[in-house]
Amino acid sequence: MMDLQITINGRTVKAPVEPRTHLADFLRDHLNQTGTHLGCEHGVCGACTLLLDDMPARSCITFAAACDHARVTTIEGLDDDEITTELRAAFSREHALQCGYCTPGMLISARDLVLRLDTSNERAIRIGLSGNLCRCTGYVGIVRAVRGVIEARRKRGVLAIAGAGRKALGPVGSDRGGPIISRSALSLRAEARQRLGASGTVNIPDFLPDRVFDDRFTVDCSPEQVFELLGDVRQVAACLPGASLTSALGEDRVEGAIRVRLGPIVAKFHGSARIEREKENKSGRIVGIGNDQWSRSFTQGEIRYRLVPIDHGAATRVELSIGYSIRGVLAQVAREGLVRDLASRLIADLACNLERRLKDGHPIGAPKSLDAVALMFDLLRARVWGITRKIWRW
Repeated sequence: MMDLQITINGRTVKAPVEPRTHLADFLRDHLNQTGTHLGCEHGVCGACTLLLDDMPARSCITFAAACDHARVTTIEGLDDDEITTELRAAFSREHALQCGYCTPGMLISARDLVLRLDTSNERAIRIGLSGNLCRCTGYVGIVRAVRGVIEARRKRGVLAIAGAGRKALGPVGSDRGGPIISRSALSLRAEARQRLGASGTVNIPDFLPDRVFDDRFTVDCSPEQVFELLGDVRQVAACLPGASLTSALGEDRVEGAIRVRLGPIVAKFHGSARIEREKENKSGRIVGIGNDQWSRSFTQGEIRYRLVPIDHGAATRVELSIGYSIRGVLAQVAREGLVRDLASRLIADLACNLERRLKDGHPIGAPKSLDAVALMFDLLRARVWGITRKIWRW
């Protein structure tokens, strides 16, 4: 027996282990980490694949004793990982799993490909996944899912990492003791930190939103007044229910948060936004990213606005185009119709507060969190009242 110290999914474990014990058996039998599956137990099928010092490795042919002071990440430790979250959604969308036995190892190998491949080359993906065997799917859906995630990330400006962070050739873990570049990214917040540029500001890439819808509202003030107010992000944040501004990184970058309540679920998205404004045609664009660590959700949003003078310039119609993408737990409840209704109500409250700010200098007290349940009940009452009115007219 020997004393083993190992970090499993961010938690340090100390335990006695026999030199002949394989890492997969140690994880399953001693730590109850059963997400790592055992198939062939010869290092051929890939079902037992996990991350050893952030690199894919076969745990069925790796001795636990050889992993002393190593970092091990199993499929359970990738719940909050942005790439794995996107892959899980793509696997479901492309019907890339059936019995699911090979899926944990397949996801970990696919994650490595998403990190290091510049393009979604099908041949490269098939070669990269050749060490993971699946008896069910025929691989077509799996390859399609991996290609889709790579294409989506490259379009958003997320570049590949040469070698996925590998510093030298050799067996996984062989460079332990030297400098190691970690690419585990076990939380969405860590993934967001990786977007930091040389200047220390967050790099907010353009993206293709999953959903886009239009809306508009009217303010009884001139376009010049409205455009000037929209340029003051602190005042706008004060008018937006649930929003708070933590810092302004110049005229075009801000950091802040927004609280959303869905019944017992309270999510607080921390993030950053890039602001673009065109004074000539009174228009602008806001692109933001944020994540909620508690619900393990990540969102990207884009708002385009254009100010149109009405009533001979005495009032302004604000035309909006809103796009968004949501990943994680909240994506399960963020249906398009619900998001559209909630956004319309939120925009109505924002319009009221903006007008109050322009006329009186003070907005109506914006709530500390956006209560989606209360808004849904208000919307339900409005719809019931509309149906009742139609019935009376008949």
